[in-house]
Amino acid sequence: MSATRLPLRFQVGARTLFAVERRLVRVALSLDDALAARLPTLPPLDRDADGYAITSLPIAQLGAVAGGALIAFVRQRYTRHFIDLTTGYDAYLAALSANTRSGIKRKAKKLAQASGGALDVRRFRTPAEIEAFHAIARDLSRKTYQAKLLGGGLPEDARFVQAMLTLAAADAARAWLLYVEEQPVAYLYCPVEHGTVRYDHVGHDPDFADLSPGSVLQMEAMRDLFADGCHHRFDFTEGEGQHKRQFATDGVVCADLLLLRPTLGNRATVAALGAFDGGMAQAKQLVNRLGLHAIAKRIRR
Repeated sequence: MSATRLPLRFQVGARTLFAVERRLVRVALSLDDALAARLPTLPPLDRDADGYAITSLPIAQLGAVAGGALIAFVRQRYTRHFIDLTTGYDAYLAALSANTRSGIKRKAKKLAQASGGALDVRRFRTPAEIEAFHAIARDLSRKTYQAKLLGGGLPEDARFVQAMLTLAAADAARAWLLYVEEQPVAYLYCPVEHGTVRYDHVGHDPDFADLSPGSVLQMEAMRDLFADGCHHRFDFTEGEGQHKRQFATDGVVCADLLLLRPTLGNRATVAALGAFDGGMAQAKQLVNRLGLHAIAKRIRR
């Protein structure tokens, strides 16, 4: 496992103000690793590598990994949310809050009305279907804030498309598109590994944001996955978010950890990140105290 140049972002919400690049070995723990509180296996560092970027490290193992000669810096703590897909759809609905259930029902009705009276959700599973999905979702993805602000749109390179097709041939890919009057407005793509469906790529057309297409499509996807009857969990992957908290049934507390060589440049980077993240935490507390959430949301986007 070799080091690659990874940006350490200074962000306000989804907006990156600037970034500092470091050559890091990325060690990404799976949901199963986090639930089992497994220690990550850290490969030897190349001479030109700055260190490791470990994601979804179980909090219980933070002390065991953070010791040693490398500088340890916790970039974020969060709950890695997931949905238990073994309970059945009715039990899943019952586990959601009453506000969530009524809100989704209301949003689905509103979106159906805008689409001629019924939801238009199209499912993709086979290699031919997944290839067709990518061609449509790719264009939709370019409009999303994930692509414009985070650089996290649906990948378009041939290697990614081939990986999708390989998974689909093994019945290990699921994808959905939501349409309004024959126009695609939201997409969701999920690979499947060992019974875990992973929330990999998602987005919606910002022009239709008032119809909450992402939330409606999420619930329709869950309906399909429970109907499949062959999956164990739906993994929302790293990071927090209202959408994840709203739909999840369980979670495990994790941290993203940087382990850096103790060079002058890395020490300065860690100090800058710590000061920036601390300032953002204080600003968030101020926003909450003064009730300035609407203004803060506009700034973040």
